[in-house]
Amino acid sequence: MVHKNNIKVNQLGNITDIPVDPAIAKLEKVNNPHSDKLYVARFSVPEFTSLCPVTGQPDFANIIIDYIPKKYLLESKSFKLFMQSFRNHGAFHEDVTLYIAKRIVKEVKPIWLRIGGYFYPRGGIPIDVFWQSNDPPKKVWIPETNIKVYSGRS
Repeated sequence: MVHKNNIKVNQLGNITDIPVDPAIAKLEKVNNPHSDKLYVARFSVPEFTSLCPVTGQPDFANIIIDYIPKKYLLESKSFKLFMQSFRNHGAFHEDVTLYIAKRIVKEVKPIWLRIGGYFYPRGGIPIDVFWQSNDPPKKVWIPETNIKVYSGRS
C-alpha cells in the first residue's frame, strides 16, 4: 500500500505475521499531515511482555511512549507487531526499554521522544526504566503519565 506522498507501508491493510525477533521487525512511518505544529502523540502498551534472558520467565510491563513528530508519524500496526515481537525475546528491562526508544528514534526521527517502561515485580522488585531523547520544546503540552509506583495490593 502506498500512503499519500509516496511512502510505502507494507503491513497496514495486509495479513502480517508477528515477527519472531525485534531485530527483524519492521517499523513503518507515514507522513505527518501537521508537521507545521508541535503536538504530542502517545502510544500505550499496557500488556507488554518479554522474557528474562537468564530464566526464560515472562516479564510484563506497561510501556508508555510520548513523542513529538516532525516529518513522520509512527504507523501503528507496524508498531503493534514490533512490540509483539518481544514476546519470545530475552532481554533485561533496561535493554528492552532503550531498544524500543532507539528504534523509534532511528525510523521516525521525532523532535522529542520519552519512554517509560513500568515492569511488574518479579522476585518482589518492580523495575521502572525511563529515557528521553532530549529536552522537549517549551511551547508544547507534555501530559503526565499518571502511572503509580507499584505498592502491592494497597
